[in-house]
Amino acid sequence: MKSILKTAGAVLAGFLVYTLMGKAGASLLLAVNAFSVIVLVFAIREGEVFGAAMGTVCGLLQDSFSLGVFGVAGLTKTLLGFAAGLISRKIQVAPFFRNFVFIFILATVEIALWVFLYSLIFSAKVITRGGFVFFQPLTTAVLGSAALAIARKMKTPEP
Repeated sequence: MKSILKTAGAVLAGFLVYTLMGKAGASLLLAVNAFSVIVLVFAIREGEVFGAAMGTVCGLLQDSFSLGVFGVAGLTKTLLGFAAGLISRKIQVAPFFRNFVFIFILATVEIALWVFLYSLIFSAKVITRGGFVFFQPLTTAVLGSAALAIARKMKTPEP
């Protein structure tokens, strides 16, 4: 039950952050993807199945903000959550720098997959707003690594 409440709170927080960033400026939405941070943090902590489910929910919620095809972000976030959960179980990604590189690579692959799917569906170019979209993997890696470090510090030791 505690895990469900944490998950619902994180999704709600992502929704609020995404809404506030949209009001602040569209370029900010391209540079910071709050839903990717949430998916990555929960996938690394909880595993691939939880990460895939969280990716689906967050991706579809992100799609509801857009005017494009519903499901493109849902699919990429689902794959992101599954991959992050699976790979983090196979290799040690706990140290901050290793975690940063891991999240940076996954966020880069996610945005590349999103651009690929977007270009298959639409004939128009991807909107980059002067290159702000290329900062997204970096900001996702910084925020995700910081969130995981804080979560590790806050976790109480088990007896």
